[in-house]
Amino acid sequence: MLQVMAAYLLDLLVGDPRWLPHPVIIIGKFIAGLEKMLRQVAKNPPALRVAGAVLAVVVVGSSYLATYLLVRMAAVVHPWLALVLEAWMISTTLAARGLAGAAREVLHPLSRGDLNLARRRVAMIVGRDTDRMDAQEVIRATVETVAENIVDGFVSPLFYALIGGAPLAMAYRAVNTLDSMVGYRNDLYRDLGWASARLDDVANFFPARWAGLLLVAAAWLSGRRAREAWLTIKKDARQHPSPNSGIPEAAMAGALGIRLGGLNYYGGRISFRAYLNQSGQPPQIDHIRQAVDMLYLTAALAVISGLAVKLVFCSLL
Repeated sequence: MLQVMAAYLLDLLVGDPRWLPHPVIIIGKFIAGLEKMLRQVAKNPPALRVAGAVLAVVVVGSSYLATYLLVRMAAVVHPWLALVLEAWMISTTLAARGLAGAAREVLHPLSRGDLNLARRRVAMIVGRDTDRMDAQEVIRATVETVAENIVDGFVSPLFYALIGGAPLAMAYRAVNTLDSMVGYRNDLYRDLGWASARLDDVANFFPARWAGLLLVAAAWLSGRRAREAWLTIKKDARQHPSPNSGIPEAAMAGALGIRLGGLNYYGGRISFRAYLNQSGQPPQIDHIRQAVDMLYLTAALAVISGLAVKLVFCSLL
């Protein structure tokens, strides 16, 4: 538990310094290299689906095993070295500070009226087309990304760190990285990426629902619309194409009293996402600040509640 608390504080205070090697970069390079190898031998859809399963198993298993061995080797040198290493490795799977910083990087040019720079910056954190977005669409994309990544970027890795320490948290980060690289439903990745996409859905199932409850609690504690957050989850979350992302996005929409969802463009193709909290107002610039506030409060509640449950569980053993 000490490692998890230390990891949370490291992420909060330091984040991910660019001069330190980040495990996700290593995982990403491993995925790219293994994908290239698998595509050389898998030439048809059935073979690609088998290759996709192999890709997921090898990347996730290797990430878990490598982290486990590093922590074990550090423990041989000294127990405190293992503790420090594990805390740092868990902190690299958490991204509250980085997510908040990315949202503020969009907020600053918007506040100055520099829409072109805001479009370029939001393009770094979303997968949709951004070159023709108006200011309100940039704001909506930013708020939706903050809400969705409360799960991927904090609650899920924390959940797995509490269960299995740095090895399981890193395995989750491998799952999430796989999904972000190959888990697309397009012609290139429909077969190779199916296993990664399904694994990501399964891995985020419980954390997403925990995050929804935490967002409702955060709305209540901050004097926002807790009841609307809960009702929007119940009414609208299931309309989202993801079985998990709709929960935090619906909670955020209800808590802030705004409408999320609508028209998006991916590679020039139009995609309509069902509205979340349709009666809410269109998001404004200040809602980015409020979403970041909700992110930090939800992260703190996740740590407090997670450690409390683990403490009770350990005391019963």
